[in-house]
Amino acid sequence: MLTRRDAIGLGVAALAPPALGGETGRAQTLDGNQPLVFAHRGASALRPEHTLESYGRAIADGADLIEPDLVMTRDGVLVARHENEVGGTTDVAKRPEFADRRTTKQIDGEAVTGWFTEDFSLAELKTLRAVERLGAIRPESQSYDGQFPIPTLDEIIAFVAAQTGTQGRTIGLIPEIKHSTYFASIGLPLEDALLSALAGHDYTRRCPIVIQSFETTNLRAIRQKIGRPTNIQLLQLFETFDRQPADAALDGLKTTYGDMASPAGLAAIADYADAIGPSSHSVMPLDAEGRLAKPARLVADAHAAGLRVYLYTFRSENRFLPGELRGPGGENARHEAGSVAEIRRYLSLGVDGFFTDDPALGRLAVDGA
Repeated sequence: MLTRRDAIGLGVAALAPPALGGETGRAQTLDGNQPLVFAHRGASALRPEHTLESYGRAIADGADLIEPDLVMTRDGVLVARHENEVGGTTDVAKRPEFADRRTTKQIDGEAVTGWFTEDFSLAELKTLRAVERLGAIRPESQSYDGQFPIPTLDEIIAFVAAQTGTQGRTIGLIPEIKHSTYFASIGLPLEDALLSALAGHDYTRRCPIVIQSFETTNLRAIRQKIGRPTNIQLLQLFETFDRQPADAALDGLKTTYGDMASPAGLAAIADYADAIGPSSHSVMPLDAEGRLAKPARLVADAHAAGLRVYLYTFRSENRFLPGELRGPGGENARHEAGSVAEIRRYLSLGVDGFFTDDPALGRLAVDGA
C-alpha cells in the first residue's frame, strides 16, 4: 500500500527543482549534524495550535522538538498560546460570561484589541477551547474546533516526557518567551517561571531545550543565570530587518534586526546566544515574481560567528510556497511535495534546523524519500 510518505516522496521526485547548492549537495550544518525539525506550535497544519493533540501529532510525525509559545495567566501560570490575546485561537468570543473582558491594550508598542491571558485565572482559561486560527485554509484542523483545552507548560513537559517513553526517542522543547518586557511591566515576568519549570522536572533537566525570544535583554539575563548547560541553547529570533526588538525600542535604542544580522551584530549575539532564528525569506528571498532568488550570506556569516541558524516557518499551502513550487487547486490547496522541495532548497545552504507547521513533511525533507 502506498503510504502518505511514499506519495509525497514520489511527488518530490517529480518536481526535481534545480537546486541552489543542490538537494544532494547540501552544505554542512555548523556542527555537522542532521538538521533539526521543529514542530511550529505543534502540528499546526493539522490540529489547532498549542494543544496537546497538536504536539502529539507532531511527535508521531517525527518532530525533534516541539514549540510551546509561552504567556502567563493572572495567577502566574505559564500557558501555551501564540499571543497573550486569545480571541483568534479560542472560543472566548462566544462565551458571554467573558464578554466584559474584551479590551484594548498596548502590546510592544501596538494597540491590540481582544481577550488577554493575563486577565484570566488558570481556572477560567481552562474552560475555553482551542479553535483553528486559519479555518478557511485548514479545514482538517478546523474540524477539531472546540475540543481541546489550553495546556500549561507543566502539562506539556509531562506529556512530552511520557511520549518520549512511548516513542523510544528523546523529544526536546523549544519554548518561546512572548512579550517579555510587557509581561514584566505588569508584574508577571516570564523568565524565572520558565527556568523554575525547566529545573523542576527531571525530564527537562536533561532533554534538549532551546529557549527563544525576539527580545534581547531577557536572553542576556538568562545566559547570566544559567551559564552554558549542555542541554540548553538560547535562540535569538529576528523579525524583518527594518524592525527593532521591543525592548530596544522601548529603551530608545536604534538597533534593528538588520544591524543584528550584520557580521558585527552576529558576533555580539554569540556572546549570549547559541543560534539565530530568521525568517526563511531573509536567508533566501523571493524575487519580483515570487520565485526563490539568490541566497543571502546570513547562514555563512552566522556559522562564521559560531551561531546555528534555525529558520521559520515552512507551510504546505500554495499561498505560502514560492511560485515555482506551487501546485494545482488554488491558494488554499496543500501541496506537500512543493513544501518538501522548498525545505530542501533551504537545507542546501547548511541550515541547522527549521520550524514547520507539518513535521511529517519536515522529516521527509531531512531524511529523504
